[in-house]
Amino acid sequence: MAIAKAERLMNLALCLLGTRRPLSKRELRESIEAYLEAGSDDSFNRMFERDKDDLRELGLVIATVENVDGEVGYLARRDSNRLPPITLDAEEAAALGLAAKVWQQARLAGAASGALQKLRAAGLPEDVDPYEAHGALEPRIPVHEAAFEPLMLACRDRRPVVFDYRKASAARPEPRHVEPWALECWRGHWYLAGFDRDRGAERVFRLSRITGRVRSRGTGFTAPVPDVVTVRETVASWAGEIADGTALIRLRSGAGYPLRAKATMVRELGDGWDELEIPYGHGLDAWLVEFGPDVVVLEPAELRADVVDRLRAVAKG
Repeated sequence: MAIAKAERLMNLALCLLGTRRPLSKRELRESIEAYLEAGSDDSFNRMFERDKDDLRELGLVIATVENVDGEVGYLARRDSNRLPPITLDAEEAAALGLAAKVWQQARLAGAASGALQKLRAAGLPEDVDPYEAHGALEPRIPVHEAAFEPLMLACRDRRPVVFDYRKASAARPEPRHVEPWALECWRGHWYLAGFDRDRGAERVFRLSRITGRVRSRGTGFTAPVPDVVTVRETVASWAGEIADGTALIRLRSGAGYPLRAKATMVRELGDGWDELEIPYGHGLDAWLVEFGPDVVVLEPAELRADVVDRLRAVAKG
């Protein structure tokens, strides 16, 4: 049904763009097969009005013209539906080239390449190669999670989703009903920010903890989308990046390199263990739990207690 409607909309758009004079409803019905198959005049009128509204929502400017006999006709003038000339300088072209390179190994590579070709046809300077500009930079965004593509499309289309999510402190995943806002990569991991309907508040989800398939829900958003979504700031606060103290931990030798990179002091203890001082902020307990038996919290006492509670919750399942 979705394909049939897309074909019907395309045929209507071509008719309206291809005519030099306004076409009446009767003429449009006789020109488009799907309209001819409509069971009654009322059915056709409802279908045509919906299609006309859909095309206008997609950006097509449709003029309504009344002739001397009082008959109403429709057309889409080409001059009203033509984008203004596109001009790009070398820096803008370089930025587009870098953006296209980011997706070179992803499923969006074809779309990115096609977009640049269209920009070239629309006036991108011939002496500027967006793929070669700043060639020393080789940006890559690693995407290994199966949830990435359906969530990206859901963010674009403003469609609520349902997925099973396993928290760091839980042994089993649980369903989450989310209105997705934005995806962002931070420290090699992808995160989704959105409105969690079950909790009635904004939440951030790590894609690697989403299990199973992401399912779409047809209903619209119930919460307003903020102008600025601070995914990185939220995750940074969870990971102790926004720190107001110092924690002392024991870390197994040869393990926990992200913790070592944050450490302000490292002292070898021997017997396969090191002692580290690391910044301590909200959410550090959840991050330390991910390192399992390779980490022992020494102080402060409240951090040690939080980590122990999380580990016990995982053990209980």
